Amino acid sequence: MRKENSTNALNKKHIIDTCGMAVALRVIGGRWKPAILCRLVYGTMRYNELKKSIEGISERMLVAQLRELEQDGIVRRIVYAEVPPRVEYEITELGHTMQPMLNAMADWGSMHRDLNEQKLTGAVTEV
Repeated sequence: MRKENSTNALNKKHIIDTCGMAVALRVIGGRWKPAILCRLVYGTMRYNELKKSIEGISERMLVAQLRELEQDGIVRRIVYAEVPPRVEYEITELGHTMQPMLNAMADWGSMHRDLNEQKLTGAVTEV
């Protein structure tokens, strides 16, 4: 755990306090959050459905990422009082406001991937 008054902690706080992009990247950043959000944008999913749809993610990491998204108000966890217990996850209203940004990021990522593939094949065209 970092000290709250360390140079790194103060720099991080300053960046987050002054840059909206830094806040957005903190909320959606990481290896697995984009994959989780890409699936939940299309509708509510049960925990096991979500886990099976994201190849390579561990249970521990999925739980941690979902908790972070829940704390940030992006994802809602719904627990049904049934036996056996059923848990579902869905995007909140705040999470849905991210959709244009996520779509723009997906479009940019696809364009960037295509450009890199063209470079590898030698068929580069200007954008």
